[in-house]
Amino acid sequence: MAIIGAGPAGLTLANLLQRSGVDCVVLERRRRSYIEHRQRAGVLEHRAVRMLEEWGLGDQVLAGVPVDGLLEFRIDGVPRHLDVPALAGGRHSRLMPQQVLVQRLIMAFETGGGDLRTEAEGVALHGLDEDRPVVRYHDAAGMGRELACDYVAGCDGFRGLSRRSVPEGALTTYAYDHGVGWVTVLADTPAPRRPLLAVSEHGFAAHFPRGPHASRYYLECTPGETPAAWPDDRIWKQLRLRLGDDDLPVGSVTATSMVEMRSYVVDPMSYGRLFLVGDAAHVITPMGGKGMNLALSDAETLAMVLRAAVRDGDCSALRTYSTTCLRRTWDYQDFSRWMMEMVHDAGDASRHGPFRRELARARLARLFESAAAATAFAVLRAGVD
Repeated sequence: MAIIGAGPAGLTLANLLQRSGVDCVVLERRRRSYIEHRQRAGVLEHRAVRMLEEWGLGDQVLAGVPVDGLLEFRIDGVPRHLDVPALAGGRHSRLMPQQVLVQRLIMAFETGGGDLRTEAEGVALHGLDEDRPVVRYHDAAGMGRELACDYVAGCDGFRGLSRRSVPEGALTTYAYDHGVGWVTVLADTPAPRRPLLAVSEHGFAAHFPRGPHASRYYLECTPGETPAAWPDDRIWKQLRLRLGDDDLPVGSVTATSMVEMRSYVVDPMSYGRLFLVGDAAHVITPMGGKGMNLALSDAETLAMVLRAAVRDGDCSALRTYSTTCLRRTWDYQDFSRWMMEMVHDAGDASRHGPFRRELARARLARLFESAAAATAFAVLRAGVD
C-alpha cells in the first residue's frame, strides 16, 4: 500500500499494516521536522487507547500520557463537574497533543523497519480504478520516482490531493457551516486542574492543559475575524470574564489562530483502489475532540480489511470499509453538533435568541440532573464501540 500523508491517520495505518505483514510506504510532502512539531490539540478517547494497546503500540505510544478525569463545566461562573470515566464504566481518555502522537508513531514505525519518505513533492496518483495503481513524485533531491502498488490510502487531509484525484461525480459530498468561530490561543501559563468548558452571557470559552506549564484556550468569536482583532489584552480580558476567574494568570501568548466551525463528509470513502482516511474523507468541528479519533478509527478499519484481503484472500472485506467508517462518522458528527449547540447557544442570547438559549440551558441542566443523560454523554465522549 502507498500511504499519502504522515499525520495521525497515515502513521497509525502504517504501524497497523506493519504489524499485519502488509508492506507499505508513507509519502509526506512536508519536512520531518514540520510534521513532528506541528502544534495541534488532541484527546485520545478510550476506544483509541484500547486499539493502540491491542495492536501492541501501547508501551511505545502511550507511556507517560496523562489520563483524562473530571470534566468541568463552568456556567455563569459556577463550577459543575462530570466524572466522565466513572459514568462511562471506567473508560478513560488520554490528553495527548497531536505532535506527540506523531513523534511516537514515527518512532514505532521506523523501529519496525518502516519506510517513511518526507519532502515528497508533486505527488500524483494514476490508475486508481485499475489493478495496479501508480504513484509518481519527486524525492527530496528532486529526482522523479514511481511507486507501483496494490492499494492507495489517502491520508493527506481535507486539502490534500487524494480526494481531488477522484473523478467528479464519483463521491457524494455533505457540507455544513455551523456559523461559529473560535480564537485558539496557546500560552505559557499554568495548566488547569482539569479540562474546562465555560458558558456565560459573554460567550463560550475553554481552557485545556498542554503540559504542566502551557495551556490551550478557546474563545467564541464572530466568523471571519482575524488574529489582529484579538490582541493579547483583549484575549486575557475576555478569558477572565468568560471563565469567571479574575485571578486567571496572564502569560506569554505563543500562538493565536482562528477556526471556523464547518463539517464535511464524502460518501463513499473509497474509489477503485483508493481509500480515504481521516480528514481526507470527513472534517468535524473540534467540539468533543473527535477529529483525531475518527482518523485512528478509519485507520484501524482499513488495516483490518486490507489484512483480510492481502493475507487471507478475502477481498470482499474491502467493500465494507466505507459503510463501517461512515456509521461512526455520522454518530460523531451528531455528537459534536449537539455539544456545540449546547455550549454556544446557552451563552450569548444575541446569537440565536432567548428561546434557543433556554433550550440549550435545559440540555446543560440535564447533564447534572439526569443520570441517563450524563451517562449517554460520557459514553459518546469515551468513544463509540
